[in-house]
Amino acid sequence: MALCTRLQYLSPRTLALSRCLSSEMADLRDKWNPSPSFTPSKMTHFLDDQNQDLHAKMRAFLSTDKFFVPRYNIPLEEERELALERLRALCDNKFISVHFFSTNPTAVFAAHENASIVDGATATKMTVQFNLFGGTVLKLGTARHKEVLDGIDSLSNIGCFGLSELGYGNNAVEMETTATYDAEGDEIVVHTPSVKAQKYWITNGAVHANHMVVFAQLMVDGENNGIHGVLVPIRDAEGNTMPGVTIHDMGIKMGLNGIDNAKISFDNVRVPRTNLLNSESELHKGGVYETKITGNNRARFLKVADQLLSGRICIASMSQGATKACMAIALRYSATRLTAGPTGKSDFPILGYQLQQRALIPLLAKTYIYDIALKEIQAMYAKYTVPSTQNVYTVSHREIVMMCCAIKAITGWHINEAATISRERSGGQGYLAANRFGPAIGGSHSSMTAEGDNSVLMMKVAMEYLADLATKMDPKKNFSGSIGFLLQQVTPGVVLRGFKGGSGTDVDFIRKILKIREELLFTQLAKVMMVKGGSKEEKRVARFKIWSQQQQDLVQSAARAYSERLISDLAIEKIALADAELQPILKKMYNLYLISLLQENIGFFLTNGLISKGGANSLRGDFNKLIADISPEALALAEGFGITEEMLSAPIARDWELYNSYDNAGEMDKFEDLVR
Repeated sequence: MALCTRLQYLSPRTLALSRCLSSEMADLRDKWNPSPSFTPSKMTHFLDDQNQDLHAKMRAFLSTDKFFVPRYNIPLEEERELALERLRALCDNKFISVHFFSTNPTAVFAAHENASIVDGATATKMTVQFNLFGGTVLKLGTARHKEVLDGIDSLSNIGCFGLSELGYGNNAVEMETTATYDAEGDEIVVHTPSVKAQKYWITNGAVHANHMVVFAQLMVDGENNGIHGVLVPIRDAEGNTMPGVTIHDMGIKMGLNGIDNAKISFDNVRVPRTNLLNSESELHKGGVYETKITGNNRARFLKVADQLLSGRICIASMSQGATKACMAIALRYSATRLTAGPTGKSDFPILGYQLQQRALIPLLAKTYIYDIALKEIQAMYAKYTVPSTQNVYTVSHREIVMMCCAIKAITGWHINEAATISRERSGGQGYLAANRFGPAIGGSHSSMTAEGDNSVLMMKVAMEYLADLATKMDPKKNFSGSIGFLLQQVTPGVVLRGFKGGSGTDVDFIRKILKIREELLFTQLAKVMMVKGGSKEEKRVARFKIWSQQQQDLVQSAARAYSERLISDLAIEKIALADAELQPILKKMYNLYLISLLQENIGFFLTNGLISKGGANSLRGDFNKLIADISPEALALAEGFGITEEMLSAPIARDWELYNSYDNAGEMDKFEDLVR
C-alpha cells in the first residue's frame, strides 16, 4: 500500500505526530541495552535447533501476508472461516504435511509453534487435521485409505478425531460408541447408544469436517474386540450432514472461537467394512477378525490412540509459541512505558523497576529452559518413531510417554502463568484484546485440559515411573525388599552431602538435590502403594483408594519432581553444546530456573535436610542478582525468539502512542497499514 494511502487514516495533526512516534519507541527499546552480550540471530538459530529453513520461511510468510493480522470484533461464522483460510494458506505454501510424520516429525512441531504465535485457532485446527486425524489415518490406515490420506494436505478432505465422549474423557477406553459388523451387508454399523456416548469437543466438526475417525468398540458376532478406528463420512461434497449423523454446534467458548467445536452422534450409520483402519487389526469379509496387538483392551486403546502422544508435543509447541509472544510483548512494552524515575519525572522505563523484573525475568528464563528441553524431546520422539532415522537416543517407549506427558503439562501450566502475569504487568493496556494477552489466557486453558488434563497426565507420569521402577527391581527380591534397597541408595546421598549450605549459584549441588527429591518422593509413593494381605480384588480396591483418594498430593509432587529434573537435565546438556557466545547468558537463565525451583519447593528441601537454613536464606540474594544480571539482556533475549514485529502485531510491542493517535476501534488493520 502506498504511503499516502496508508496515511489517509490520520488527521493532519496526527499525521504530523506520526512521523516521529515510531522512531521514538524504537529508540527507547534500543536505549535499554544497545550492546547485548550476544547476537540475537545466533540465539534464534540455537532455539530453532532443527528445521531452520522452515522456521525462517514460515516467519517471513506470516510477516508479509496481512491476512494473518489479528481481527477481533467479527461474527463467529467469519472468525471460523478466517481460521480455516489461514490454515489453507499455510497448507498451500507447504509449511505442513501429514507425511512429515513419516520423514521429519519435528517439522510438524515447528509449524505448530509458528502458527500459534499468530492465531491459536488456526494452530488448533492444524493439530487436529494433521496430527490427530491425518496422523491416525497415516499410521493406522493402509493402501485402501489412500484416497482420504491424499486429500489431507490440500484440505480437500478435512477431518476430525472422534475419541472423547461426553461421559468418557480420561477413561475413554470405556467409551460406549459401538461399531458392529453386519456380515450380510459386509458393513460396519456405527451407533451412539446414549447421550453420554456423544463424541464431544470435536474440533472441525461443527462446520468444516467431512470425515471423522470414529473410535468405537468393535463388535463381531456379539464379541467386543475393543476400541478400533473407523472412517465415517459426516458430510457430503456439498457440506450436507450425512444421513444418521447428528451434529450440534457447541457455540461460543471462553477462547479460540475460530475453532468449530461440535458434539456428534450416530444413529446406526453404515459404512463399508473396509473403512476400518486396519494396519494393526483386520476384519475380513464374513467376520473373521485378527490382530497384531497383544494384551488387554487398555493396551489396544493405547496403540490405536497413539497420536495423542505426538499431540501432546504439538500442544507443548503451541503453548511455547504463545508464551514467547506474550513475553516479547510484555518486555518490549516495559522498555517503552515510562514512569517516575529518580528525578520524579516520567523518564524511567518500568522494566527498570525490580518489581517488573522479578515478575517477568524468571518467566523468561523458564520459557527458554522449557523450549530447549522441548526441542530435545521433539528430537527424541522423531528418532524413536521414524524407522529410517538412526536412533541415537536409547530411550524406551515408556520414557517417551513420560517425557511427552511431562512437557505438555509443564508448558501448558506455564503459558497460563506467563500470559496472566504479562497481562497484569502491562497494566490497563494488557486488558485490551489487541495486545494479545486475553486470547493467550483463553487459549492456555485449552493447553491445560486438551488431549489429557495436565494433572491427570502427572498421574500418568507417576504411574509409568513406578512401573518402570518395578521392571528394574531385582526379581529375587520382593517389592518391599526392593523399596528398602532403593532407600539405601537414596539416603546416603542426603547424609553424605555434608550440608554445603545450598548456595543458589552451586548448579551441581542444586541438580543433585533435585534428583534426590525425585527419588525420595517416588520411594515414598512406592512404599505407600504396597498393600499386604487380602485377596487380589481387595488389594486392587485398596490401591485405588490410596492412589486416587488419599495420596494425590504425593502423586502430583513426585511427577512434578521428575518433570522438573528431566527438563533441567535436557536443558543443561543442550546448553553445553551452544555457541560460546551464547553460553554465559544461557547458563545464567538456567541457574535462575534452578533457584526458582528451590524457592517454589523450599519447604520440601528444608524439612528433608537437603538444604540448610542459611542456604535457604541466601537464595533471595542469589535470585535477585541473577535477575539484575539478566534484565539488561531481556529485549535481546525476546528478539532471540525470532518472532517478527508483524507476527506479534500488538500495539504495545510496537508503537502504542501511534496506535492511540486515531480512532482504532480496538482493531489492528489500519495500524498495520501504517507501520508496515
